[in-house]
Amino acid sequence: MNSHRTAPVHHSPSSWQQPCPQPASAERTALVKTLASRILTLAPDRLLVGIDGFTAAGKTSFGHELGAEIAKSGRPVLRATLDDFKNPWKDRHLYDRESGEGYYRNAYAYETAKRLLLDPARSPGSTSCALCSIDPLTQQDHSARMTPLTPDSVLIVDGVFAFRPEIDAYWDFRIWLDVDAELSVSRGAERDQNWAGSDAESIHRDRYLAAERLYLKEVAPLPRMDAVVDNRDFGRPQLITAASA
Repeated sequence: MNSHRTAPVHHSPSSWQQPCPQPASAERTALVKTLASRILTLAPDRLLVGIDGFTAAGKTSFGHELGAEIAKSGRPVLRATLDDFKNPWKDRHLYDRESGEGYYRNAYAYETAKRLLLDPARSPGSTSCALCSIDPLTQQDHSARMTPLTPDSVLIVDGVFAFRPEIDAYWDFRIWLDVDAELSVSRGAERDQNWAGSDAESIHRDRYLAAERLYLKEVAPLPRMDAVVDNRDFGRPQLITAASA
């Protein structure tokens, strides 16, 4: 990285947020720096980075780490998550959202994500975008809250199904965080115990993991990745090939 003054990192106003983690190890810091350097060499203009992987693979934390590193170069960073662009819960009676297939087909509002976030970020003439539509916890509408875009902004978006055909063409750089299915279930169940209680494991296995398997079968996103990170051990992440994942 160069000696530019650190630029701001703009975060979503959603309450479904995680703090930027402390560095877990020298290896992790080095890997994040390597990917940040690769992204920054793509172009001096606005860039869109997508981070995908199984539920609880560590996508949001990795996005925060990557964003903080890129900001050190002097380029403003915007952080968003696709969970902030889901269809509102008040409409859930209109469709299945609780089975694995229903979650995959119906949970996310891709047209809204494109209109509020991705299309403005992709358009050089746009000067702002919304980093959140509907707060997934409070259901508060944040779609009118705008965040500034500069010509050299880097937008980093994390979320499951980030490389579905509806939005795959937007990304300049694609990252897959690789963890195995059982680790995804156990991490996710532990994380979501507060709101899901004793149902947490079955929700992750029967809804989220089932949806992921459908996604992998239909879309096969891994061959298109610019980087695949083995994130099983937070302290020792490794760059691997898509075939290994």
